[in-house]
Amino acid sequence: MLKGHPKGLLVAFFANMGERFGFYTMMSILVLFLQAKYGLTGAKAGFIYSNFYMSIYLLSLVGGIMADRFLGMGKTITMGIVMMAVGYVLIAIPGLGLYPVCGGLLVIALGNGLFKGNLQAVVGNLYEPKQYAHLRDSAFSLFYMGINVGALFAPTAAVKIRDYMLGLRGFNYNGDLPAKCHRLIEGASIDTNNFQQLANEASKNTDMVTDLQAFATQYIDAFSTGYNYAFGFAAVMMGVSLFVYFAFNKHLKPGFAVPTVTSETGEELPDMPKAEIKERLIALGLVFAVCIFFWMSFHQNGLTINFFARDYVHQTAGPNTFFWFDITVLLPIFGAAVGAYMMFNRENTSKQKIIGLAMAAGLGILGYIQYSGLSEANKISPETFQHLNPFFIIALTPIVMAIFAALAKRKKEPSTPKKIGFGMLITTLGFALLLIASLGLSSQADLGMTGAPADMRVTPYTLVGVYFILTIAELFISPMGLSFVSKVAPPKMKGTMQAGWLCATAAGNGLLFIGGILYDSAELWMLWGFFIVCCLMSAAFIFGILKRLERVTSNS
Repeated sequence: MLKGHPKGLLVAFFANMGERFGFYTMMSILVLFLQAKYGLTGAKAGFIYSNFYMSIYLLSLVGGIMADRFLGMGKTITMGIVMMAVGYVLIAIPGLGLYPVCGGLLVIALGNGLFKGNLQAVVGNLYEPKQYAHLRDSAFSLFYMGINVGALFAPTAAVKIRDYMLGLRGFNYNGDLPAKCHRLIEGASIDTNNFQQLANEASKNTDMVTDLQAFATQYIDAFSTGYNYAFGFAAVMMGVSLFVYFAFNKHLKPGFAVPTVTSETGEELPDMPKAEIKERLIALGLVFAVCIFFWMSFHQNGLTINFFARDYVHQTAGPNTFFWFDITVLLPIFGAAVGAYMMFNRENTSKQKIIGLAMAAGLGILGYIQYSGLSEANKISPETFQHLNPFFIIALTPIVMAIFAALAKRKKEPSTPKKIGFGMLITTLGFALLLIASLGLSSQADLGMTGAPADMRVTPYTLVGVYFILTIAELFISPMGLSFVSKVAPPKMKGTMQAGWLCATAAGNGLLFIGGILYDSAELWMLWGFFIVCCLMSAAFIFGILKRLERVTSNS
C-alpha cells in the first residue's frame, strides 16, 4: 500500500503513534477517572472532557501561527511532543487534586496544539511534488490508519494497569463501585446491604468487609491510582514517538518548507490572487462548519457512549462475544483473515500467497488457542469498547481505499466534499442504532445516577455495531477533510488552515458537554435523537453547497 509514497509518510505516522496512544487513553478513561477519583456527576465530568478536547484542537491555531510565522514546522512539532509527554507525567502523579489535574490536561492540550496540525501539514506538503499529488487522498487514509495502531492498544493497556493496581491492593474490579463508594462517604442514601455484598465480592480477602467507610476510601484510591499509572504509560509512549521523530525526521524535512506555486515547467509563480484566496477560504470555512457537528456527535464515544457502555451494556459475555474485547484473541483472528485473503487473491504473486498461507495457519492456530482459553463468563470493562474504533479503522481503511480506487478507475469516484456528505449520513445510522437499542431503557435520572440492573442491559454487540458504523463515517470524513484542506488551502497558509480544521473540531468538542447534560437529565432516545438531527442537518447543508466546493477542489 505504501508503494510510490515518500518515505516521510511512514515516519509521520510512527511519530504520531504516541499522540494517538495518549488520545485514546484519554478517550477510554478520562471521564471514568474523573468520576472515580473525584465523584463528579456525568455533566461535570463531561464539561471537563469537553473543554479538554476543545482545547486540544483550538490550540492548534496557536501551533499553526507559531510554525508559519516564527519557529517553522520542525521546531514547533518538537516542542509539542515534549509538552505532551510532560503533561502526561503530571497527571500520572497519584493523589493530585482536581485543579492540578486540569492544569496537566492544559499542558497536554497545548502540546497537542503545537504538534498535531503541523504534522498533518507536513504530510500534505510531502505530496506537493507532481509525482506524488495524485496519491494525496490515499496518503491521508494510510496516515490515518497508521497512527491508529497505537490507539488500538491504549484502552487495553489502561485496563490492565488499572486492574493490576487494584489486585496489588487486594481488590477486584467493579465499575459500579466507585460511584457507590462516593455516595457512602458523602452520607447519601444507599442500599447498605447491596454495598456490603459488592464490597465482599470486590475484596480478595476471604473475610467479610467490616469497615465499609475504610473500604470505600481505599477502593477509590486504588481504582484511581491505576488510572494515574495508565497516564504514565502514555507518557512513555510519547517518549517513543519523540525518539522516532528525532531519529528519522530527515525524511520529513522536505515537508517542513513552505510550498511554492509553480508552473508546468517548475518556475515559481507569483502569489495567488486575493480573489482566489478568498474563495478558497470561504470553501474551507463552509466545510469546517459542517464538521463541527460531526465531531460533537462522534466524540461522544469517550463521553455518553462510554457512560452507556458502563451503565447499560451487559458486563459479562461468553467467548463468542468477548473476543471483540480481548485483543490477544481479536488480533490473531484478524491477522489470519488477512492471510487468507492474501492466499486467495489472484493478483498476488506466489511468494505473497505463501506468506498469506503462513499467516492464516500460524495466526489462526494462535487465535484458536487464545479463544479456547476464554471462560463462559468474561468480564467486560467499558474502557475496552474504545479499541473497537481504531481496530475498525485499521481493518476497514484498505477496504474503503480499494472501493474508492475501483470507482476511480471507472471515473465514478465521489469528490472529496461528497465523501464528507456521505459520512454525515452514515453517522446518523450509528446513532439510530443507539436510539433503537435505548427504547424502553430508564434514564439516569430515574435510576439515581447508577448502573441499570442486569435485566435492563443490552448486548455488547449493540456497541460493536455502533462503532463499526461510526468508524466508516469517520473514514469518509476525517482523512478526507485533511486531504481537502491540504488541496484547497493557499500555499502560504497550509499550517494555519490545518489548524483551522482542528479549530472546527475544537468547536465540536466544545459542545460535547451537551451530551453529558442530556445523559443525566433526559430520556436516552432523546439524547441520541438530538445527534441524529444535527448530523442530518449537516448532511443537507453540505449537499446544498456541493457544486461550490467541488469547483474549488477542481481548481486546486
